[in-house]
Parts: sequence; C-alpha cells; structure tokens
Amino acid sequence: MKFALVLLATVAIATAQIDIDNIEPVDLIAPIPSYPEAEGFHSGRIVGGNEAHPGQFPYQVGLALHIGDKQGWCGGSIISDEWVLTAAHCTENADSVTVYIGAHNIKEVEESTLKINVGKENIIVHEKWSMLTLQNDISLIRLPQKLEFNDRVQPINLPSKSQAKESFVDKAVIASGWGKDSDKSQTVSPVLRFVEVPVLAHWRCNVRYIGRIKDSHICIKGSGGKSTCQGDSGGPLAYTEADGSKTLLGATSFGIAFGCEIGWPGVFTRISSFLDWINANTGIAIRS
Repeated sequence: MKFALVLLATVAIATAQIDIDNIEPVDLIAPIPSYPEAEGFHSGRIVGGNEAHPGQFPYQVGLALHIGDKQGWCGGSIISDEWVLTAAHCTENADSVTVYIGAHNIKEVEESTLKINVGKENIIVHEKWSMLTLQNDISLIRLPQKLEFNDRVQPINLPSKSQAKESFVDKAVIASGWGKDSDKSQTVSPVLRFVEVPVLAHWRCNVRYIGRIKDSHICIKGSGGKSTCQGDSGGPLAYTEADGSKTLLGATSFGIAFGCEIGWPGVFTRISSFLDWINANTGIAIRS
C-alpha cells in the first residue's frame, strides 16, 4: 500500500499585502521523493474546529514567507520576547518572513496586529532537518526588536526537562492556525481557528504511517474530521497545565495527503526532543 504524505504549508504569488484568496494549498517545498511505501508528505491546517476568540491564543503568530517571487503561509509560537518557534520546512527556503503578532483576522488586519519583517540571517533551521525523513522539522526566528507583552501577545512555556519523559497519551491538546478549514477549501482561513483533540499513542500513529514516526514526533487523533491541514505548518500544539498556563508540546509538521478530514493522525515535531537545541541557539533557560 502506497501513501501520499505532505507537509502542511501553503504558497502563493507574493504581494505587498497578504491576499489569502490567492493562497493556494500546494507544497511550500519541493515534492518529496518517492519511498517504497510513501510517495510524498502534506503539511497542516485546522479542520473540524472552531473560530478562536481574539486574543485566545496570544502565543500564536502567522508567518508570511517570502520565497523568490512566491509567498507562503505558516504558523509559529512566541517562546520569548525575541524568539519564535516554527517548522523547518516553512523557513528553509525563505528569503525573509513577515511575522504577524497578535493577529486574529489576517484578511482585515486589526489595529492590534504587529507585523515585523525578519531577514534570512535571523532564521535558524535545524542543521539535521531532512526533507526525506521529515525528522528535525524545527526552526527558530529571531525578532529584530523585543516584544512588549500584553493581553494579545504572550509567550508559551516550553516543556520542562521532566515533561520530556511524558507521553501525554489521551491528554487533551489544542492545535491552532489559519490553515484550511475543510478539504474543499481553496484558501487558508481568514480567521484563527483551533481544535481540541487527544494525543495518540506513539505506536498507533506509527502503524498508520508504516514505521515513519520517530521519538521526536508527537501525534494527535484525527477522528471526527478534527485535525490540522495545509496552512497550519509550524503552528502550536499546546497542553493546558493545572494552573491554566499553556505548554508547547508540538509544532505542526505533516499528515496524509488524501485529506485532512479522513480521520488520519496529524503529526507534530515533539518540542521536548529539542530542548537542548533551543537552549543552545536562544539562551532560553529550560525548566527542570
């Protein structure tokens, strides 16, 4: 049985202002070479979810990626006053990126939205990111100016070292982004959307992807047509702690290309696998 897998990003012709009606759901990166049991990968969006309230996810950012004469769209997470975390497949070919901070509606940008342009020199792609295996799908964006936090702009906690040992299986988590909201959609969503789903056991996810899920991945159940899809790439998978704070468990990476509503698991980069790498590149202290 052959599978088509795709990274969850979108690409469109570049414009001075984001024109989401012209962002087509096609791969941001080059097509994935064929494997014996897999032909390609797709990247993510939110399907089967709900519209977020403005400011509900103050750690969420949108990324307008400028790639030659084209423009891509991904998500990301604020992890400090000067660092954003996203997926490597979003940024690896980017010449620059415009970071949308505090945004809700990206078609009608609100007064509360801050847009910061970042050059390629401030993008760090994991040195072992592989388009062939989809491992180490993580990157960092250093903002040229420090953020001032408010009710619409806040960082999300990185996992602690002790949480690196937790599986979070069957725990409720929240994925958010501006990705397509149905398989019939032709563009990304104008408003931020989210879905609350349980974490899927590693071995169950690995069966569905024929052994391609590694320890550095974390999966969500896609049952009920609730999952990520094109346009959500790099966006957060968050766990709500007992005190109400949020912890970043994953960054949207890939899924099955046959559709986002067919019940297949969504796959994320497991952030706890990269705590040392994040610390080494940003200096952000990791909780014990």
